[in-house]
Amino acid sequence: MSKKKEAKMENDIPIIDLAPLFGDDPNGEYTIAQNLKPAFLGRGFLILINHGISQGLIKQTFKEAQRFHDQSMEFKNSVLMNFHNNGYMGMGRYNVSTSRASDPNAKLDMNEAFFVKRERSADDPLVKSRTRFAGPNEWPKNFPGFKEKILEYTDAIDKLAKQLLAPLAISLDMPASTFENAFWESQFSFRLSHYPAVKDQIKNQYGIAPHTDSNFLTFLAQSETPGLQIKTDTDEWLDVPYVADSIVVNSGDMLHRWTNGRYKSTPHRALPPEGKSRYSIPFFFGPHLHSQIECLSSCKSQNNPAKFPPISYGEYMNWWYDSNYNPTLQQDL
Repeated sequence: MSKKKEAKMENDIPIIDLAPLFGDDPNGEYTIAQNLKPAFLGRGFLILINHGISQGLIKQTFKEAQRFHDQSMEFKNSVLMNFHNNGYMGMGRYNVSTSRASDPNAKLDMNEAFFVKRERSADDPLVKSRTRFAGPNEWPKNFPGFKEKILEYTDAIDKLAKQLLAPLAISLDMPASTFENAFWESQFSFRLSHYPAVKDQIKNQYGIAPHTDSNFLTFLAQSETPGLQIKTDTDEWLDVPYVADSIVVNSGDMLHRWTNGRYKSTPHRALPPEGKSRYSIPFFFGPHLHSQIECLSSCKSQNNPAKFPPISYGEYMNWWYDSNYNPTLQQDL
């Protein structure tokens, strides 16, 4: 591989320049695929630069996250998480207990969050069929500009995520169109998180306890406040470095499952921040709710049969959310 095509490294996490994907290079998708493959075979994390999302939009979204969490508890409790897991999730109410990386001794996560999924009209087929996770978002009332600015960001990240599907398929020795049908309309969950500052770290207390993500790919615009760590193969915790104007991407359980375990779904965690609060805006990208997750042909053989039975994304989401973020756990609020 030429030096031009090699991804730079930061603490063993590849930095991938997406410029070839947006230019006139007819081999742009293949160039990106060459860099995605070792990233997902290795750490399962990568850092995107020249990704096409304006820094103005990213800063605006961080500002909206802080603006929401600065509101009163009465305000936030007016949009509590609903059956579709949209809305406000209170501080210290949940953590992920179903992941192979879960810490059985972990205290409840020290973060609060506001969740948004795809905005849908009343005549949307999934809404009309009352499909879970296609229900209404819980937008706060009398909060000018919030809904519009959040949807502006989710539209931009959703577009970026879809542009990576062809290079990702190529990296798996599959046709570029492999994921088109499953992602003709993506299912995403967007989270505006607030981690309050602590004076000292407490044993078994996390901002988010160790876990793997349940979705396909996660996109996290970086902030200068540290906290995110990934688990290495030697059971050490590695800080994800700050790279200006970048977006961190990691693979989730759906990509791991689709590739028969070939691409990692890496355990990660967030420590409580010291000194000042941390805000985080992860975008969890998945396929259409009715999509079947079944081992790709290039990822199985007679000697390496499929490890996971087929399952729809909606079925997996139902199990995962009810097991980890059941909205009934904060009905008292």
